[in-house]
Amino acid sequence: MLDRITASLPSLAPAEQRVARLVLADPQTFAQLPVRLLAERAHVSKPTVVRFCRSMGYDGLADFKIKLANNANEGVPFIHRSVDSDDKTGDVLVKVVDNAVAAFLQYRNAARVPDLERAALAIVSSWQQGRRIEFYGAGNSGIVAQDAQHKFFRLGVTSLASSDGHIQVMSATLLGPGDCALIISNSGRTRDLMDAADIARQRGATTIAITASGSPLAHVCDILLAADHPEGYDRYSPMVSRLMHLLIIDVLATCVALRIGEPLQPVLQQMKDSLRAKRYT
Repeated sequence: MLDRITASLPSLAPAEQRVARLVLADPQTFAQLPVRLLAERAHVSKPTVVRFCRSMGYDGLADFKIKLANNANEGVPFIHRSVDSDDKTGDVLVKVVDNAVAAFLQYRNAARVPDLERAALAIVSSWQQGRRIEFYGAGNSGIVAQDAQHKFFRLGVTSLASSDGHIQVMSATLLGPGDCALIISNSGRTRDLMDAADIARQRGATTIAITASGSPLAHVCDILLAADHPEGYDRYSPMVSRLMHLLIIDVLATCVALRIGEPLQPVLQQMKDSLRAKRYT
């Protein structure tokens, strides 16, 4: 966030540059002070402070300060550090959880909302037309694909999930215009997933990738939901990318549910009643 502000300095108006330098000098203090004091310290007007925040891509001062505080004050001391051999259980707990939380915050601040919006609308469109919605993944990503199918099935959105490369390629061959394929991969280099994505796109289906930006898979899909978290074996975080992918699926499923809206209510109620009737007393 601070790097982006630094890079933007030459393009800002002189008054906004003073606000930017105030942020760069002491991010923690900036996140805590009211607009009046910020304006006084930067020797600018209060609207200039707000205008600077919006020029950085935020809704206003409140949104900017929330993101800044999360970056500066979250308190994640063990990020990018491996578990030591003499760590106690409490130390391991803090390191693993903090690493995951930091990854989620990094994704939240970097996520492109327009891409999430496009992905949600594509899935809703396929559902409205009665077209196919499929989730592909391999390894840990295959587990995420199964979880995605479960979440969307609970919304009354019929979908398929596959973690078998041969099935993925065959299934992608059956897709067509109006269908939607969501391909999940941390590296974005799995051959079968690449082939399935390429076939689905050639067949006219909308392809959505949850993968690292810049990966081969990111370049062959229509919509990219970038999840940049390279796994490293020098620290204990082998499941963080999978957790991040699950988080993105949660956001996407919630967006789809909100867009389906009222027609979803009777389906959910009927599903709940059916499950309740099957329970043992």
